[in-house]
Amino acid sequence: MSHAELAVSYAALILADDGVEVTADKLQTILGAAKVQEVEPIWTQLFAKALEGKDIKDLLTNVGSGGAAAPAAGGAVSAEAAPAAAAEEKKEEEKEESDEDMGFGLFD
Repeated sequence: MSHAELAVSYAALILADDGVEVTADKLQTILGAAKVQEVEPIWTQLFAKALEGKDIKDLLTNVGSGGAAAPAAGGAVSAEAAPAAAAEEKKEEEKEESDEDMGFGLFD
């Protein structure tokens, strides 16, 4: 992460902590007050557009909770469906080609 990206990230966190909407102008104001000169305006615009309408505090508190639901769905597979799923996985593995099958390898 570059110095500019880091500075804009911190500025966005400051705005979110104060409950202020994140805009490019407000990010630029904070960077100016912190005497961070080398940040191009495109970074503040990108960050403001990416964070538009999002709750930054909510994003930070739910960072790792996205993939928790996927393993729970796998437990509902019936005993009859399990062999069929294993057969499908085996077919998919057989379809994959290696570099050696294509006539070239790592040192060719």
